[in-house]
Amino acid sequence: MLAAGERGMGWLTTEVALTQETSDETLLARVAARDEAAFDVLVARHQGRAYRLAWSLLRDAEDARDLSQEAFLRVYRTAASFRGEAKFSTWFYRILVNLCLDHRRRGRWWQRFTVRDEGEDPERGGLLERQPGATADPADLLGRERLMAQVWREVERLSPQQRAALLLHVQEDLATSEIAQVLACSEATVRVHLHRAVSALRKTMGRGQSDAS
Repeated sequence: MLAAGERGMGWLTTEVALTQETSDETLLARVAARDEAAFDVLVARHQGRAYRLAWSLLRDAEDARDLSQEAFLRVYRTAASFRGEAKFSTWFYRILVNLCLDHRRRGRWWQRFTVRDEGEDPERGGLLERQPGATADPADLLGRERLMAQVWREVERLSPQQRAALLLHVQEDLATSEIAQVLACSEATVRVHLHRAVSALRKTMGRGQSDAS
């Protein structure tokens, strides 16, 4: 079996029989001992949500694949540093979100801004990703697409921390305490980020509905 760092993209789609009774934290302890079977289970269990979150933050399929893969590689390399002070998922999200924030600081975020990349549908995404059904009235569909474009432009204007807090809350359904651990800030700061982000989006939604009327 190849080492995790040598597998390339193929290891992300390895089919592994999942076990409900084995916790993420137990699996991670085995990964720290270089148990590759345990690592495969963790990847299979979390790769879908990891890619979806990275895609929602980056809006680029290739970058989302690269960074979600890098996040799992960092889990493999640093598993021994996990102290059990938070859930595995919270610890992992912190790795992934930090990679995405660093990626943005390098100036590569959202080089191709669209409402949704053609052909991309990462499990229908979260609340911000949902699109009208195929049977919608064409005029209504166009209006909603324009509104979603306005919403995403507003999301793009949010600070990186506000954007991350919003997506972790509405898409990954994390509590404010968990988001605080991911972003390494207080719960009060998370609530401020969420309040400002939601207020900005509500203003955009209001403008969009007024324009459509």
